Amino acid sequence: MSAQDLSAAITAAFIVGMIWLRTRMQYAGRKVGTLRLRAAGRTYFAAVVLLLAVGWFAAPALGHSAWPGAGSMILRVLWFLATYYVFIIVHRVLQRRRIDVFGGEAS
Repeated sequence: MSAQDLSAAITAAFIVGMIWLRTRMQYAGRKVGTLRLRAAGRTYFAAVVLLLAVGWFAAPALGHSAWPGAGSMILRVLWFLATYYVFIIVHRVLQRRRIDVFGGEAS
């Protein structure tokens, strides 16, 4: 694995962490005990990981067609950032439909 690939992999892990923290903070004010990932949350984060994995392979190919001089790492990082913003919207849609990603259990 090259240094650029390692940097992109660290970025992907950072994005997953940021999505986790941002989503979890939306439930922090609830007095529901310990927050646990629900079934919808497992699907939500599986979709995050899947979209990041698709981006790992697709971003360089798609990006070079639009921006021929860009390096693979920058294209992957842009895909990962776009994934972060897409999942902000996905979470808002889930909230409007009253589908919780995290739920509480009595402590």
